Amino acid sequence: MHNEEKHLPLFQHALDSPSAFTPESLLEAVRAARILPQDPVPEVCVLEFDGDLTDWLVATGRTKRWTPWACFHTSMETVEVDGNCFGVIARTIGGPYAVLVAEQLAASGARVILGLTSAGQVSPGLRIPSLVVPARALRDEGTSYHYLPAAESVDGDAGLTADLQEQLCGLGLPVVTGPVWTTDAPYRETSEQFERHAANGILAVEMQAASLFAFSAARGVRCGVVAHVTNGVGHSSEGQFDKGTHQFGFEILKAMSRAGKRCLQDR
Repeated sequence: MHNEEKHLPLFQHALDSPSAFTPESLLEAVRAARILPQDPVPEVCVLEFDGDLTDWLVATGRTKRWTPWACFHTSMETVEVDGNCFGVIARTIGGPYAVLVAEQLAASGARVILGLTSAGQVSPGLRIPSLVVPARALRDEGTSYHYLPAAESVDGDAGLTADLQEQLCGLGLPVVTGPVWTTDAPYRETSEQFERHAANGILAVEMQAASLFAFSAARGVRCGVVAHVTNGVGHSSEGQFDKGTHQFGFEILKAMSRAGKRCLQDR
């Protein structure tokens, strides 16, 4: 790292120092303001970044509101899969927001936190649509540097990654495991970046994996991500951003929930 980079705020975090503001303090404030019980959340929770799937689940009566969830910013729905209850939180898009909620989930009893996100194609060989289970993420965002020392990338949870890939197979889309590029600025992705990252084997670009993986490594909470690749630069507009039916999205969510449960059983 160059001398001038050492003085940038993003690289000046005392990673071993405790935080002056904690998720526990926020949770306590929310519970006091809303008179909520201190009930633990489901052990496996899913952050559904786009939100339209959660809206459909609610509208069709497939969820139940988890009223003890102590958060000013989000609500939690629960879904039953194979007799087990899983939490779902919608629209936690971007690394900072995803990790803010993940911190509160961990402090509320969650043991596995999963992210379901839309993503863009980077590798020309990756089919659209497809499912990518990130095994490693390039840290082209800011949140991860508050949790881990500066480095090019961060690894995901290998066991959870394998569980997710196993459960997602058979849904009718290709399922690929490998590296992704996490960015904070989707409208600043350049052609040069796409070419360089594709040449280095990056599969897709999304906005959360590096942040969640760094949080996972620092906090000891198991995190995994599934990226639904639905678009690509240079492709025709036909079919772009088409995630299929909501029922198909529900099948992805159920597979992820089963992987989270399997992960807990294997610990």
